[in-house]
Amino acid sequence: MSTRLDPAYRAAALRGIEETEFDVLVIGGGVVGAGAALDAAARGLRVALVEARDWAAGTSSRSSKLIHGGLRYLEQRDFSLVREALKERRLLLHRLAPHLVRPVPFLFPLTRGVLERAYVGAGVLLYDTMGGARALPWHKHLSRKQALRLAPSLKPEALSGAIRYYDAQVDDARHTMMITRTAARHGATVLSRAKAIGLLRDGGRVVGARVRDVESGREHEIRARRVISATGVWTDELHAMTGVAAPFQVRMSKGIHLLVPRDRIDLETGLIAPTEKSVLFVIPWGKHWIIGTTDTEWDLDRDHPAASRSDVDYLLEHVNSVLRTPLTAEDVDGVYAGLRPLLAGESSETAKLSREHAVAEPVPGLFVIAGGKYTTYRVMAADVVNAAVRGLGRAVPPSLTERLPVVGAIGYHEMWEDRAAIARRTGLGVSTVEHLLGRYGSAIDDLIELIGRDPSLAEPIPGAEEYLRVEAVYAVTHEGALHLDDILTRRTRISIETPDRGLAAAAEIARLVASDLGWDSQTEREEVRLYHERVCAERAAQDSVDDLTANAARIAAPAC
Repeated sequence: MSTRLDPAYRAAALRGIEETEFDVLVIGGGVVGAGAALDAAARGLRVALVEARDWAAGTSSRSSKLIHGGLRYLEQRDFSLVREALKERRLLLHRLAPHLVRPVPFLFPLTRGVLERAYVGAGVLLYDTMGGARALPWHKHLSRKQALRLAPSLKPEALSGAIRYYDAQVDDARHTMMITRTAARHGATVLSRAKAIGLLRDGGRVVGARVRDVESGREHEIRARRVISATGVWTDELHAMTGVAAPFQVRMSKGIHLLVPRDRIDLETGLIAPTEKSVLFVIPWGKHWIIGTTDTEWDLDRDHPAASRSDVDYLLEHVNSVLRTPLTAEDVDGVYAGLRPLLAGESSETAKLSREHAVAEPVPGLFVIAGGKYTTYRVMAADVVNAAVRGLGRAVPPSLTERLPVVGAIGYHEMWEDRAAIARRTGLGVSTVEHLLGRYGSAIDDLIELIGRDPSLAEPIPGAEEYLRVEAVYAVTHEGALHLDDILTRRTRISIETPDRGLAAAAEIARLVASDLGWDSQTEREEVRLYHERVCAERAAQDSVDDLTANAARIAAPAC
């Protein structure tokens, strides 16, 4: 099956979507929805996946980019969740997505002497023995002197020692999109910009959904024996729209992150420290650090959660409490905000709600999954598909995804070892080959083929020199990007990695992809204008004093 999610694929999928009764229709193109589509398709089922915007446009592109067991959940005695997450971390690192998931060392500063070292050390030891050290090195206790050698930017008085341990990170949006491509390879029909606007019924049973193609406005009826809602923070909204009684409520917790240049903080490792409300992370990300995160309740716009000035100030205040040289707002190149879907509980604080997930069948034929965390997406997907296929009337094999690498994983390790030879053969620099392997894995051959046809595609994108022109083109020809925002925000991370948020690169990228997307000059200019308005709205939100004014500023921009 093809993994080219180009405009021709989408057009063919739209033409054929009403001609098939699917076994499973998945609504929601975040990591859980994509994972559910892959899980069902790999079992031999006829599968359709629809997403109202772009793949990973919601929570799954706005996380802390961590694949982790959840060290802090040990304190909440959520041992089963930690054990499960550590297993998934190991699978992702070594089998499922080694080109996208990589180890990161973290420093946990200690401030309160022997008792704290014993308490935290026992937790990290448990973390490693529960499965963490099966995939990554054991933790190590450090003196203050040893810790400062790894982290010269920390104030000496901010720690009495530290513990170093390992977790992993991922480009969440690229990973979700790669899962979607893998589902398509296994026969799933996948459609972005296809919004579910109602459910189809046969008596009291759900038998599909009515879907609007956002690009054309045309409506389609998709029939399916089972419908899975994997809509995250939109779960309650889907229930309200369809009139289905909600089996549980989902509360939204907003987390924001800042990107600052690597040279502003002198660290050889990531940093993690508890705060009064959440956890402070400083995570390496290419030529930047990601600083996060907040954990505050949010009940405003779901599509475009806004970071306010108070959010930015909160993070800067907390990171500056441990840094020798304080950061200022002028040091911030990028800001992004995301919403966590948390199952509603008795606690009034979202930071204390469980990261467990739940599956329900509120009416026959409709299965809803909510909650959870990015790292355990595959388990969540298998759980909801397991529930959906019961009583399907045919033998369905168990989940296969534990052994199913995503696109780009097979052959990645061999190509990484051979990267110098690839550089010589293609004329690309070794660092360029490493960059491409870390984003595309063994699918790098597709990009090399495009460069062979047009050598100018090997040149950097003006205004975003960390990326090549070929990456913008490939986003459209293989990765399902339909709009400029898809490329700048999710296929690449130009929108948060450049101080101008991608404004200088926007026009050139639009020009590069115009012919593949069938844009005329007016459409090309309109895409650039819409992106500019989005950036202006985000900056206005970040100058706003609170959530209400930030939300109003952000939603003033047209939807991308």
